[in-house]
Amino acid sequence: MNLRREFRTQMGPLGLSLGVHLLIALLVVLGTINWKPFRQPRPVGLTIEAVIVDTSEILEQRQEAQRAAAEAERREREAERRQRELEAQREREAERQREQALEQQRQEALEEQRRRKEAQDRLQQLRMERERKREEERLRQQRELDRVRQEREAAERQRQLEEERLKQLEARKQAEAAEQRRLAAEAERQRQAEAERKAAQAGRIASLEDEYEAAIRQVVTQNWLRPPTAQAGLRCTLRIVQIPGGEIISANIAGSCNGDEATRRSIVAAVERLDALPYRGYEDVFKREITFIFRYDGD
Repeated sequence: MNLRREFRTQMGPLGLSLGVHLLIALLVVLGTINWKPFRQPRPVGLTIEAVIVDTSEILEQRQEAQRAAAEAERREREAERRQRELEAQREREAERQREQALEQQRQEALEEQRRRKEAQDRLQQLRMERERKREEERLRQQRELDRVRQEREAAERQRQLEEERLKQLEARKQAEAAEQRRLAAEAERQRQAEAERKAAQAGRIASLEDEYEAAIRQVVTQNWLRPPTAQAGLRCTLRIVQIPGGEIISANIAGSCNGDEATRRSIVAAVERLDALPYRGYEDVFKREITFIFRYDGD
């Protein structure tokens, strides 16, 4: 199909060239024909007539014919060039097909070699698989024999252990009973000692809390700068917030206070001027928030 199409493609310009050649020849022949109508000779006297030939027209016709011939020759050369290219293309196509055929043969040979190798590998794997299964079966039987022997030995050891365990169990029961009696007596002694310790600690903490509150009240009172408007009988509920170490976070009048505004500010300022509240020695009774009654009964 491709060859037929290429033949048609090449024959088109060739037919056109032949048609042009025929047309040029026809024009040359027609250019040389005298198209004047024939006249009947009249019996007249001897008359000499001169015919003027227009050579420029003939020259132009010849040049046109030459140009047409040159064009036809160019087309013919072009057709020959295309024919050579077509033949070269056919040769390249044939060479490509030969190379493809060789490549296909090489691929088929490689594929055959691969199939043979795969067959050999499968055969080798089957042999190795049979050997592996035989070895696994031998090991399984050996393990089974070892398991039976170990079970027998374990059963004998278990029997001996049971006998020894019964003896130890009886001795342990007696020891545990004695230990329980001892632990009960020790627990009772510890309970009594703990109760006595808690009672003593409760009394100590209560005393320490009173001492802690008195120490805070004392440092605040000593740091207070009494304003002139403060009167004896002053009672103000003071609230102080602190952190471990005694550092003061805030201070304010948090309840009833019978002092004027200046007196209230002076009490809060007495707390704020302190670097810290008493802390060392009072760690066990430390309170983040302290509330107490600030008193002034006169000098």
